[in-house]
Amino acid sequence: MPTLPNHKDFFPMLKVYSAKWCPHCVKTINYLKENNIEFQVIDIESEPEPVVRKVIDVNGGDDWVVPTLEFNGKWRPGKVFNAKELKADLKDLGV
Repeated sequence: MPTLPNHKDFFPMLKVYSAKWCPHCVKTINYLKENNIEFQVIDIESEPEPVVRKVIDVNGGDDWVVPTLEFNGKWRPGKVFNAKELKADLKDLGV
């Protein structure tokens, strides 16, 4: 009997581009966990140049800013953590 693909193969996953030392990243990740929102953490400092370039572009083209979020092709530039704003932005992203 064939195995069924994981549900994550069918549904987009929220991606959180972050850095371990970033307090706003930690707060964003904790918020997502507390609200049972599935996500994938991507350490921006370990990513190849094309990924870093995309995050830089999303954040205005000067430098990367974290936490930057991506869901199903829609992006949220890096911002200071604010739970109310994050909730609204996640809704706008379709999460």
